[in-house]
Amino acid sequence: QVQLVESGGGLVQTGGSLRLSCAASGPTFRMYDMAWFRQAPGKEREFVAAISGTDLNTYYTDSVKGRFTISRDMAKNTVYLQLYSLKPEDTAVYYCAAAYGLGDALWPEARNYRYWGQGTQVTVSS
Repeated sequence: QVQLVESGGGLVQTGGSLRLSCAASGPTFRMYDMAWFRQAPGKEREFVAAISGTDLNTYYTDSVKGRFTISRDMAKNTVYLQLYSLKPEDTAVYYCAAAYGLGDALWPEARNYRYWGQGTQVTVSS
């Protein structure tokens, strides 16, 4: 069982930055692939970024490449999403998710993740 708790959301202006954190419970954290998704009002949940549990490979959706950075701290059982150059279209609830041994081809599909956090709101004002 893995429990995930996100934090770090807030209200920022266009061009601003935020760092989201996802604290995970459980002794096997390093074995899980971790990802961030987001969901804006009236839209489907969208993949943002993922990082593997083994070799720390990362993968981003095209709209955030060069602006967002995913990382993980194994000692702290925490995954981070650093958001730079924020735009109004980045406004959404951001969710942390965990899955065991997915493989990068399966990372973008929300249905492949077993564990989810409660979400943290990011609002970017224009």
